[in-house]
Amino acid sequence: MAACRYPFLNAGAAGQSARFISILLCRQMVHWLCIRAPQLPLEIFSRGGSEQQPLAVSDGEHRASVLLCNKAAKGSGICPGMPAAAARALARDLIIQTRDHKAEQAALHSLAAWAYQFSSQVSLYPPYALVLEVLGSQALFGGRIALLKKLRTGLAELGYKVQLAGAPTPLAALSLARCQREQMVEEQGELTAVLAPLPISVLDWEQTLLDRMDGMGVRQLGDVLRLPRDGLARRLGQQSLQYLDRMLGRHPDPQDLYQPPPQFKQRLQLLSEVEHTQALLFALQRLVLELCGWLRGLGAGIQTFDIVLSHREGPHTSLRVGMLKQSRDAETFTTLLRERLERLALQEPVIAVELRAERIATLDAQSLDLFEKADGGGGVDLLDRLRARLGDQAVQGISAVAEHRPEYAWCHSEPGHSRKDTNGRRRPLWLLPVPRQLKTCSGLPRFQGELKLQPGRERIESGWWDEQDVARDYFVAINPSGARYWIYRELDGERRWYLHGIFE
Repeated sequence: MAACRYPFLNAGAAGQSARFISILLCRQMVHWLCIRAPQLPLEIFSRGGSEQQPLAVSDGEHRASVLLCNKAAKGSGICPGMPAAAARALARDLIIQTRDHKAEQAALHSLAAWAYQFSSQVSLYPPYALVLEVLGSQALFGGRIALLKKLRTGLAELGYKVQLAGAPTPLAALSLARCQREQMVEEQGELTAVLAPLPISVLDWEQTLLDRMDGMGVRQLGDVLRLPRDGLARRLGQQSLQYLDRMLGRHPDPQDLYQPPPQFKQRLQLLSEVEHTQALLFALQRLVLELCGWLRGLGAGIQTFDIVLSHREGPHTSLRVGMLKQSRDAETFTTLLRERLERLALQEPVIAVELRAERIATLDAQSLDLFEKADGGGGVDLLDRLRARLGDQAVQGISAVAEHRPEYAWCHSEPGHSRKDTNGRRRPLWLLPVPRQLKTCSGLPRFQGELKLQPGRERIESGWWDEQDVARDYFVAINPSGARYWIYRELDGERRWYLHGIFE
């Protein structure tokens, strides 16, 4: 049976057999996946608030009408096409936003940057769709079903309701998604039969051309495909014929590939004014997920990101979230962000939030700890959590400084980047803020008993240039209980003994 369907197998040529295997493998996989977000004009406003609040988007004209509305608005009897004035009469708490084409375009680019983690070949199809080449990604993510599940889950977490469709060509996948047919077509030979019932409105043709086709009684793609090619070219133009050939896979269809930006900057409009910082976390979490998707697509991580809170009046509020090492783990980012928000007191209500990340570094090339996740996080680091809760200045590292005087031989540093004293001297970790004078007996120092001096001394004579000069002989001393101390004796004056440090 297989020999009848694929007669070249009977030729016995090795090259033809290899070609058959290649074709068969390709025919069993979806090459292109379309992600279409038909509710995008509404979702750029709804993603930052509760779905319980009635919301509608109007066309912004003088006699505005409802273009889209959410479930809460539909529950009040509001529907697309209704005059905005009538919609307000049905729901007093209805929020009506004017359609924002610029924000929609920014949201589509943001979706493409997030989707870049699943494929390096992403193409934009404004205003609501993008197409991904997923032939190589399916094996990477555990197969087509696993890939689709991951995409659906991630997009839902971002606040988007999408339609997914797959096909051997980009235009075929796009046409299926535009017609709200969530279908996966695996074989190119099936395209004609699958696309035939679709309305001609799914085609990217000029409206005058579509109207001409409708006037001819051609209302489905199958009607177009049944027309003679020569007559079709004369009536519609060669470009329209080439469009159909690219859709059916007869001609190649090179794509304009999207490139993610080198820096991340995304803004989210809140549905209503927010007066409490913890209420901001819902909207900020969605921006964090977009950030992490962008970082995974670039194979990068960050140590800091900035949050900007916009107010109706007055200057914006900024806060920075930092970590000790590069990461792209959403759980880590969200935990640290929550800690920072708990310490923030809002002076004015917030109307929009923005997340920025500028300084990125390659993360995949770094060696990770045994129990660390691939996204650079194995749980939130304790120091990161303390800094987020107490402030950066409250948690500091300590580094050695090239200075003989112990009081000045250290400085604060970034946690995790401390510099050790490499001169080999025996010095304690714990120094007293002010040296403590010791009692003596027969000229020998005492502290909780008689102190026994260990062999060796360290003489320090320094500091004449800043009028903080010292002249001391330091010793390691042990008391009867075995405790080790760092003591010194003055070289000038009364030559008194002092306790300066305690060894661990």
